[in-house]
Amino acid sequence: MEDIFLQSVKFDGEKLYVLDQTKLPQVTEFLEITDIEDVWDAIKQLKVRGAPAIGIAAAYGLALGIKDAPESDFEAFYEYFKEKADYLATSRPTAVNLFWALKRMDARAKAENGKPVSSIKKLLIEEAHTIRQEDENVCSSIGENALSLFQDGMTVLTHCNAGGIATAKYGTALAPIYLAKERGMDIKVFADETRPLLQGARLTAWELMQAGIDVTLITDSMAAMVMQQGKVQAVIVGCDRVAANGDVANKIGTYGVALLAKAHNIPFYVAAPLSTIDLETRTGEDIPIEERAAEEITAGFGKSTAPEGVKVFNPAFDVTPHHLITAIITEKGVMRGNYSEELPHLFEN
Repeated sequence: MEDIFLQSVKFDGEKLYVLDQTKLPQVTEFLEITDIEDVWDAIKQLKVRGAPAIGIAAAYGLALGIKDAPESDFEAFYEYFKEKADYLATSRPTAVNLFWALKRMDARAKAENGKPVSSIKKLLIEEAHTIRQEDENVCSSIGENALSLFQDGMTVLTHCNAGGIATAKYGTALAPIYLAKERGMDIKVFADETRPLLQGARLTAWELMQAGIDVTLITDSMAAMVMQQGKVQAVIVGCDRVAANGDVANKIGTYGVALLAKAHNIPFYVAAPLSTIDLETRTGEDIPIEERAAEEITAGFGKSTAPEGVKVFNPAFDVTPHHLITAIITEKGVMRGNYSEELPHLFEN
C-alpha cells in the first residue's frame, strides 16, 4: 500500500510518476511523465487531483519543464522558467495550491540568482522535494488536530476525496481517520458518491478499503437521510481554496452537505492546509469556479445518460459560506469563530 496508495506523485530525478486517478478503482496505473505538457494534461484531466497533490505535481512538472532551459545567463534562464510556469498555471483555475507551488518555485529561482544555472536547476528539484515533504508533515499535523475533535466509535461523513492520494501522505480530511486506525480507534466513514466524477466512490471508498477502514458508500442524495437517522456525528471535508473571510471552495456538492449538517446540528469541519488559504481573495464570491465539459454529466465514463443536445451546467466546485463551517482545521491549529480575524494569525511567525 505504501507505494501505490500513500505516494500518488513521485519523482526520481528524470521522470515524474503519477497515479492515474481516472482509472481507479479498476486499474492501478502510474503514468511515467518526462515533459511538462504531460504534467499539464495530468492536472487538467484530473489524472492527478487534490489540491496538495496538484501543487506537488506542478513543482516537479516545472522542474521537468526547465531541464532544457538555456544556461548562458540567469536572465535567459528566468525568461524560459517564467514561460513554463505560466503555462502550468493555465491547467486549472480553482485550486490555489497550483499557484502557491509555482510561486514557491519562482521565489527559489530568484533567490539563487548568481549561481550557475545548472546548479539552480538542481536546487529547484530540491525545492519540489521540500514541498512534497512539507505536505506530508502538514497532513500529519492536520490529522492530529482534527483527531482531537473526534471520539472513538463515532461515524463521520466526507464528500469527494481528500485522502492520501490527493496529497503527499495521509490526506487532509482523511488524515484523522488514518491516524485513528493506527492508534486502534474505531472511526467509521460514510463516503458520498460525489457526482459527476464519483471521486468519493472511485477514490475515497477505494482508499479506505485498502487501509482496512469501515466505509459505507452512499449517493449524494442520501446524506440527508443518514443525518436524519442519527448515523453521522460529524462531517469533515477538504478544500481547494479558503478566502480571507473563511468561505471555502471545495468539490461541487460540499455546500449542500454543509446546509444539511447545519439543519441537523452536526459539526461541519474543513481540513485546510495553510497553502490553501488565500488571504488575497476577500470572499468566496471572488474565487474563480472552474466549469468543465458537459460530457462529464451527459456521458460520464463512456456511457450516454442524457438526451443528446441537452443544455448542461457543470461547475466543478461550489463555495460554502463561512457561517456554516464549525471549524477550519490547519496544521497550526483549529480555527473557529471570526475567520477574518483568526486566519491572518496563522501566517505570523
